Amino acid sequence: MDHEALAEVARTLLRSTPADFVAHRTTRQRALRGEDRELAAAVGALRKPAPAAWVVDLLAHDETHGSALDDAVALGPSLRAAQEHADPHEIATLRKQRTQVVEALAAAGADLAQQAGHVVTSAVLDQVRATIEAGMADPHAGAAIRSGLLVRPLEGVGFDPVDLDDTLAVPDAVPDAWSGSDAPPIPITAGRRGARRSRRSGPADPAERDHVDTGTDEAGAGRASRPADRDPAADRRAAREADRRARQVSRDADAALDDAESALEDVEERRTDLDRRRRDLERQLDALEGERTDLDAEAERLGHERADAERASDRAREDLVAARRRRHELD
Repeated sequence: MDHEALAEVARTLLRSTPADFVAHRTTRQRALRGEDRELAAAVGALRKPAPAAWVVDLLAHDETHGSALDDAVALGPSLRAAQEHADPHEIATLRKQRTQVVEALAAAGADLAQQAGHVVTSAVLDQVRATIEAGMADPHAGAAIRSGLLVRPLEGVGFDPVDLDDTLAVPDAVPDAWSGSDAPPIPITAGRRGARRSRRSGPADPAERDHVDTGTDEAGAGRASRPADRDPAADRRAAREADRRARQVSRDADAALDDAESALEDVEERRTDLDRRRRDLERQLDALEGERTDLDAEAERLGHERADAERASDRAREDLVAARRRRHELD
C-alpha cells in the first residue's frame, strides 16, 4: 500500500464538510477502482472526521493559518522548559501567549468552517481549543494536528503524552514526533494507550513490585508467579491479534456509522425536497386563491352591472309601452 498516495487522497477528502464526506469518499473510491483496487479499498475505509477534527484539518491546510498552527506547536517546548525550570514569570508570559494563540486559531477555524458552509457550535470550538493545546503539550500530538489527517479531536492533561489511538486517517504517513522537539519518539499506533499506561504506572505496593520482580509468592516458597513455559513471543502475537481484531471491529463500526449517516442524509435530502415541493404547491395554492378572490369580486361587479342593466331595460320597456299608448291615443 502506498501510504503517501492514500494520505494525499485522505487530505483532500477531509477538507470536505462532514455532511459531504461520505458522498465524496464514495465518488473517489469508485474513480480509483479501475486504477488501483487496493488504494480504492483503503479510501473506502477512511473514517468521517469529527467536526472539531475537520476544523483543525482546515487550519492545517490553510496557508496562513497552517503557519500559525506550526507556531503554536513550536510554543510547546518553551512551555515545557519553563515548567522544568519553575520560572513563574516565564510560565505566566507563555501561558498568556498560549491562550492568545489558541483563541486566534479557534476563531480562524470557525471562519474557515463558515466559509465552507458549515457553522460550528461552541462545544466544537472547545474541542478545537483542547486539540490545539494537546498539540502544544505533546510533540507527537503536534505532528498529528499539523498533518491534515486528523479524524478525532485530541485531549491532553498537562504535559503527559496525548492518546493518539485512532485519531489519524493514515497513521503511517505521519512522522512519529515533531522534528523540532528533543522528546523521545512515541510511535503513533493503536497500541500506545496500554504502553503508556504501563510506563507511567507500576505496582502501587513495593512488596508487590518485589514479588513480581523475583517471581516468588508472598511466602517465599520460590514458586514461579507465572508458568515457566509461558512464551513471551506467543503473548505478543496474541496481543497483536487482539489489537487487530479490535481495530477491525472499530473500522466495521465506523463503516456502519458512515452508512447510517449516509442513509440519514438521503432521507434528509428527500424530506428537504418534499418540503420544497410543498412550499411550491402552497405558493401555487395561494396564487389560485388570489385569482379566485379576484374572480369573485369581478363576478359581484358584473352582477351589479347586470342588475342595473335589467332595471334600465325595464324602464326602457315601460317607456316604450307608454309612448305607444300616447301615439295610439293621438291617432
